[in-house]
Amino acid sequence: MLSYNILVLLGFPPVRLGGLSQIGGVVRLDIERKTERPAVDTGADPGTETFEKHRRRLFGLAYRMLGSVGDAEDAVQDTYLRWHRTDRSLVQTPEAWLVTACTRICIDRLRAAKLERENYPGTWLPEPLVELEVSPLPNAEDAHEMADDLSMAMLMVMERLTPAERAAYLLREAFDYDYPQIAVALKKSEAACRQLVSRAQKHLKDARPRFEADEAAARALAQKFAAATKAGDLSLFAGLLAEDAMLWSDGGGKASAAINVIHGPDKIARFFVGISNKIPADIRRVFAMINGQPGWILFDGDAPYLALAMDIAKTERGESLRNVFILRNPDKLARLRAYAPQAI
Repeated sequence: MLSYNILVLLGFPPVRLGGLSQIGGVVRLDIERKTERPAVDTGADPGTETFEKHRRRLFGLAYRMLGSVGDAEDAVQDTYLRWHRTDRSLVQTPEAWLVTACTRICIDRLRAAKLERENYPGTWLPEPLVELEVSPLPNAEDAHEMADDLSMAMLMVMERLTPAERAAYLLREAFDYDYPQIAVALKKSEAACRQLVSRAQKHLKDARPRFEADEAAARALAQKFAAATKAGDLSLFAGLLAEDAMLWSDGGGKASAAINVIHGPDKIARFFVGISNKIPADIRRVFAMINGQPGWILFDGDAPYLALAMDIAKTERGESLRNVFILRNPDKLARLRAYAPQAI
């Protein structure tokens, strides 16, 4: 059975704190979505009920395409509006229709977003999907595979793809569509779709580590990372990083962040030691799974100060940090305020 962690990664993230419940060792924040969109009465329209059955899947596709929770929600809402307006008696397979419509909407949105991201101040990073954890998740290989293309590292490499390549790859690899289905969704020939997937796979090949890190070891490394940061131990910190490690930081022009990607263990370690004195003394933090990988959320009072995600892989000398992602753009952290009560 899939962990609740993965279900959250594929569904809507929290925006307003309600109560707490625990499922499979995961603290679930029972949160109501605060939205200006009208509430949907699923009992009034069979078509709406059908749509709601596929909403989570559509959001998973839209987020992987766009890397933004808000944009993904908007794409799903646009898909609903198109579904509501269509003559559903002519639709043979509702899921295929909905996925096709959502894919086309996302392609259009991504084309526009790429122009905006070219002018983004500093490094652009995806908006994080976060799940708070209190104990290790049970082994679930299928769940791990589902989360793999949600990682920050993979989403960043996907930014190199064209919108059509990204859509074709996700439909094929993440949603197991066959080429005739992809051809219909993209309005292209099957041969063209095979070429799109092939090109995408070549781009993404180097983004996947040769050996996946053991989950328990990855969590332990994340804890060592936090300890080294608190202690300001330059050598210990550098020893946790892979030789080709990179640090990515996104302030969006609204918060201090490194403008360029930082390369190499020594420079990354010095960066962290340098900023450690600038972090508020009363900062609180909570361990979390960020886009399926270990990380931390730091809070200044109840306001999210930063989210830090770690791309951990197994190397010849054990588990190492390949990429560190720091999100400081307040627009991308706003939804994380719900986790503040759990920070210590």
